[in-house]
Amino acid sequence: MPSLTRTPRSARKPDEDRRAEFEQRVLRAVEDLLADGTPFTEIAVQKIAATAQMARSTFYRYFPDKSQLLIRTADLATADLFEAAERWWGAEHTDREAGVRRAMSAMIAGFRRHRYLLLALSEVAAYDRDVGAYWRARVATFVDLVRARLEADRAAGRVAPELEPAATALVLAAMVERSITTAFAVRTGISDAELARALGRSIWLVVYGDAPGGSAPAATA
Repeated sequence: MPSLTRTPRSARKPDEDRRAEFEQRVLRAVEDLLADGTPFTEIAVQKIAATAQMARSTFYRYFPDKSQLLIRTADLATADLFEAAERWWGAEHTDREAGVRRAMSAMIAGFRRHRYLLLALSEVAAYDRDVGAYWRARVATFVDLVRARLEADRAAGRVAPELEPAATALVLAAMVERSITTAFAVRTGISDAELARALGRSIWLVVYGDAPGGSAPAATA
């Protein structure tokens, strides 16, 4: 299943590599500035440019406004998260619940690396039209991928015939997104490992918990 998130490095041109390096510098600068608790809306472009060690004019050459900045840096920060989930939904699932638990662990670890930026994304998406539209479209693309897999599994008799692929895909995506975001936004006392186990078990049971006898993916020897 092709990735929704990355352009292979071998397919890049030299100017694309330069842009990628520039964008990583900006991502690190924004995350450093958010780490002290300053809201994204209060961080001035001049401050971001100075932290990234570039001219303000250079910054605006790539990012016309802060909404586009947040969209692009969020794209970079969520690439690993989506890729981990894509791999599991594209796999055979013979490793059963352990496989989805590993995918959730990878997603949570990715969120932890970029937690300040991704919490800002969640906040700004609620009131910024462009950022909100970007994030809804990003999640919708992933929901479509999950729906397609569930439809294939239902057609093959690997899940219960009563499972509704479109609704279930939406529920699962929303559950994972909100659970991880909430776990990082407030002090829950829940460890990353506990959250990964709970999400992994929940996803596995929703998808395969009531599968017809013997039709759920069998564990490998």
